[in-house]
This record gives sequence, C-alpha cells and structure tokens, in this order.
Amino acid sequence: MTSTKVQAGSTFPAITAHSLEGQAIDIGAPTGDNDWMMVVVYRGRHCPLCTKYLNSLEDYRQKLSEINVDLVAVSADSAEQLTSHLEKLNVTFPLLYGLSIEQMQELGVYISHPRSEQETDHPFAEPGLFVVNADRQVQVVDLSNNPFVRPELNALTSGLAWIRNPDNNYPIRGTFEAAA
Repeated sequence: MTSTKVQAGSTFPAITAHSLEGQAIDIGAPTGDNDWMMVVVYRGRHCPLCTKYLNSLEDYRQKLSEINVDLVAVSADSAEQLTSHLEKLNVTFPLLYGLSIEQMQELGVYISHPRSEQETDHPFAEPGLFVVNADRQVQVVDLSNNPFVRPELNALTSGLAWIRNPDNNYPIRGTFEAAA
C-alpha cells in the first residue's frame, strides 16, 4: 500500500492518457492559449458523484479559461466505458481514459478495488485534482480517498483567480520542509 504523493511545488509528472479520437495526451500540458492546467482525476463511469462533479465543472470551464487555466478530466476507464459515460455527461472539456495503476501511483491518488463486478471491472482512482502552473509545477493538489470529498468549485475557481493575480504575489503553499 505504498504510494508516492505528488508534492506541492514539485514538477508534475509526464503522464499520458487517451482521447476517444485516439490521441495520446499529456495530461499536465495546457492547450490553446492557456498556460495553466487543471487535471481532474475521477473514479469512472460507475460513480454518480463523478458524473455530477464533471457536469458541474462545465459551469466553471469559461471562468477557468478567463484566468488562463485549461481543464481536462481523466480516469482509468476503458474507451468503451468512457463512450457509454458520455450519455450522462454534458461537458466540452477533454475527457481522457486509460490511466494505468502505475500512473495512478505516480500521481499519488488513492486507488480502490471495485466492490463488485456491477461497479466496474478494474481498480480505479479515487478523486484527485491538480493545478499545474506555467512552469509545470504543482500549484494546487487535492486528494481524497472517497467520492464524497472534493473541492467546492466556486471557492476553487475564485481562489485560482486570486492566485493568478500578480498583485497578490501568492506562492505555492504547503512546501515547508523541516531542517535536518
């Protein structure tokens, strides 16, 4: 049960997942004109709370873009599972699939076994959220070991706007290391 947690201020790992169009995508790299990336790791199609959270994220996509933060969501689901999940999703940001156990461990997300075959057919990531800045450093990290705890999107979005404002000169938090 060992896992390495991605630390605030560290370099976000180079992890690729797949789009339904067949592209391998670096989940930490923003696209278009944005220079930061928000990576939302979700449990998968089987989780109704993930579906609700992803649909709620769509309401904040434009606000995130206005502060130059791109958005992607990724799970360990298969292409088929993601395709069927799209029936319940109403989002315009990229949804990626295929995180491996090794990639989930590299991110430091909690990993669970399904409770039954009716839930899903593979180990899956519990919720995680990473905001990666223009230097590819982890600016914000939030990990949960269950689907009931996730960042509140209005507070997160307004907090990121405050962090991104150069007048606030807000550093990456949580980087204290005790002297040896």
